Amino acid sequence: MNKGNKFGIHRVIKPVGALPQPAEKIDNTMEIYDNEILIDVDTLNIDSASFTQIKEEADGDIENIKGKMLEIVNNRGKHHNPVTGSGGMLIGRVAEIGPKLKDRDLQVGDKIATLVSLSLTPLNIERIKEVRSAVDQVDIEGQAILFESGIYAKLPEDMSETLALAVLDVAGAAAQTARLVNSGDNVLIIGAGGKSGMLCLHEAKKRAGVTGNVIALDYGYEAISRIKKLGLADEIIQADATDPTAVYKSVQEATDGNLADIVINCVNIPNTEMASILPCRDRGKIYFFSMATSFTGAALGAEGVGKDVEMIIGNGYTRGHSEISLAIMQENQKLRDIFENLYTV
Repeated sequence: MNKGNKFGIHRVIKPVGALPQPAEKIDNTMEIYDNEILIDVDTLNIDSASFTQIKEEADGDIENIKGKMLEIVNNRGKHHNPVTGSGGMLIGRVAEIGPKLKDRDLQVGDKIATLVSLSLTPLNIERIKEVRSAVDQVDIEGQAILFESGIYAKLPEDMSETLALAVLDVAGAAAQTARLVNSGDNVLIIGAGGKSGMLCLHEAKKRAGVTGNVIALDYGYEAISRIKKLGLADEIIQADATDPTAVYKSVQEATDGNLADIVINCVNIPNTEMASILPCRDRGKIYFFSMATSFTGAALGAEGVGKDVEMIIGNGYTRGHSEISLAIMQENQKLRDIFENLYTV
């Protein structure tokens, strides 16, 4: 059996020497190296920004969506959307474990969710069985490879696989919110009625406490309705996140001119950078969890309006993020009910 690099560099075809995530093409043959895990894949949870882009390009047609996904994997060896640059994650059952990883608390047959992006995961799709476009999930027959450096979570027994997948897909957002928000903070969550946004609402309210001010912003009627049902927001703003001046004025009013200490961007569409920057106070923090973010646009935009703010890239991994996010499903029954209704179709 061949020996592999910890970070999966041995799988990169083009350009040689690159890491698997930024690589244009990787080797997706399913014969494992000594430090890899082979997974029989059940479901792909496509990143929201990526699935939205694919769905729009396919005009919402299911067969066209399947064709586009297969095209991406056939061309790149992984589900790495060339437009958004993002991937998603998967659930499946462990089929084989390389001898170098035998000491892990993992056995053949274990059901796991990968906590690394599909944009770096070698993937082979034999057949797409079902596309659930309402929840960005796709059932397939196929296999994937997890590298030695790859992280994963065993699926909990007290919730459905699709619910666990929906939560774990955005686990980094809630965990980062828990890290960033302090008691008494003004917190603005953009895209608060979406999957990651609702988890962030829970953590923001928990951490900001009774002296804090949690502001939830979204655009669609259904998203606003979900936010109201949760009862976690002190202020609710219905606004277009691509209209930064409107967002700025609304947040000014909601904070008596103090603006937000922490802004968390959870939207799945582009051109929302300035709606995050303008309503943030000087020396405040902005967490761009959205994979639709243009970090060039954010950096130059902040410079252009003279905003001295700390901008944080949405790292999908935070230590303990899976435990934090799954615990929310135990702590908040209203939120769990909404997730089960939306994501266990």
